[in-house]
Amino acid sequence: MTPAPTVTGLSHGRRSLGKSGLTVSALAWGMWRFRGTDIKAARDLVETALEVGIDLLDTADIYGPDNGEPFGAAEALLGSVLAEAPGLRQRFVLATKGGIEMGVPYNSSGDYILSAVEASLRRLKVEQIDLWQIHRPDHLAHPAEIARAFETLLAQGKVRAFGVSNHTPAQTAALMAHLPMPLVSVQPEFSALAIDGLSDGVLDQALANDLAVLAWSPLAGGRLAMPDDARSRAVAAVLARIAEEQAVPFAAAALAWVMAHPSGAIPIIGSQTPARIREATRAVEVRFSRAQWYEVLTAARGAPLP
Repeated sequence: MTPAPTVTGLSHGRRSLGKSGLTVSALAWGMWRFRGTDIKAARDLVETALEVGIDLLDTADIYGPDNGEPFGAAEALLGSVLAEAPGLRQRFVLATKGGIEMGVPYNSSGDYILSAVEASLRRLKVEQIDLWQIHRPDHLAHPAEIARAFETLLAQGKVRAFGVSNHTPAQTAALMAHLPMPLVSVQPEFSALAIDGLSDGVLDQALANDLAVLAWSPLAGGRLAMPDDARSRAVAAVLARIAEEQAVPFAAAALAWVMAHPSGAIPIIGSQTPARIREATRAVEVRFSRAQWYEVLTAARGAPLP
């Protein structure tokens, strides 16, 4: 009997970061909740991610105020870790984001982008950012102005590659039309509960243009683990059954569902405990049949597929 076709969560454990020439792990570690003043504890988290094979670290200059800390606090904490252990810098791809200005709220003007990158470099205590992303679209910034800022930063060697976060396909296309270099990534919300990217063109555009997909909130901000309505309970029940059948943690099954998309989506996990960072890597063990993957999607839709 021919085995049923499967959709694997990983492709040899690595992903191309678009057309940047960089390859990264199939999971990323995000720093939205990376906080505090304990450098040893912060370093332990970074080293845990690296030890289990996660070598794409994603932060942002705005990470801080949500934790009751100053603007740039998460970048500064990572910078303190790198100052203490500079050898770590060579072991990961460093991604950060900018373009949110306190009280504005969005600013992707050329001058602001240049100043934001300079500030991030100082906080991070590095000479180059591997991937710099516009955090949210600025409707007042012409894409040609953004493109000129990107070109300047590339020529200066301060940024290696560029991406966007939370952009519509049309906004991404408008920027790409003015860029002298390839855009390499998009960062949408994508989980078994946040499925708009499957139908709004974001993931299709990534496939068409070889854009890496960095999926934020791949566990739906905790709503999959603690479902609070009929829809989330239905999705969680399917994932829990699959996790039990394959003897993996629930989170691993949820992450693997995201990773199975042909765009090679890279979930950004936000775990701030070493045990949960390690647990997330078990997503590589999960295999979805097509029927199982679509069963999750059907539960997420709350209606049969056409």
